[in-house]
Amino acid sequence: MSSSVAPPQVQRPTDLPAPGRIDPGEFRATLGRFTTGVVAVTALHGRDSAPAGVVVNSFTSLSLDPALVLFCMARTSSSWPKIRTADRYCVNILGSHQREVSTRLATRGGDKFSGLGWHTTPAGAPVLDGTPAWLECSTEAEYPGGDHDVVIARVHRLGTQGSGPPLVFYQGAYGRLAE
Repeated sequence: MSSSVAPPQVQRPTDLPAPGRIDPGEFRATLGRFTTGVVAVTALHGRDSAPAGVVVNSFTSLSLDPALVLFCMARTSSSWPKIRTADRYCVNILGSHQREVSTRLATRGGDKFSGLGWHTTPAGAPVLDGTPAWLECSTEAEYPGGDHDVVIARVHRLGTQGSGPPLVFYQGAYGRLAE
C-alpha cells in the first residue's frame, strides 16, 4: 500500500496589490543589468539557398541528454521565418572580435552576408568564419511567450574554431569580459 504526501500549503499574503502593468522601458533597463552572450542563428533558405541570419541574446543550454539549447525569437523578426524553414540551422557563438558581424546581422533588410566569410556544416548550415564555437541544430519545439517565441533546438553537430572571449551584451551595449 502506498501513501501519498500532500505538498505543503503555501500561505500567500492577502494584502498585496494586484499585479500592475510593467513599463517596457523600465523592464528593459532592469534586465539590462544582466550580462548575456550573443549568438547568430544562420541558415540557407529558398530555391537559391540564400543565407539568412539573426542575432539572439536570449540563448542557453537546456539539456545534456539529449543535447538541447533554447533561444527566444521576436515575433517581429523577418529573418526567423526564413531560418525556421531550413532542415538545419547553425547557432554561432560570437566572439568579442565579431561586434561588426553582430551589428550587421541584427539589422533589418539588405544583404547581411555581403562580404562575410562563412562555410557550411555537413548538413549545409552556415558557420560564420571566426566564430569561436557553433552548434548545428533543428527545431524540436516552439512555444509562444509574449511578443517572442521560445525555440527549443536539438543539437546534431558542434565544433570550435579557436579561442578568445565571447561577445557579451550589458546595459544596452556590447561589452567585453576581462581576461
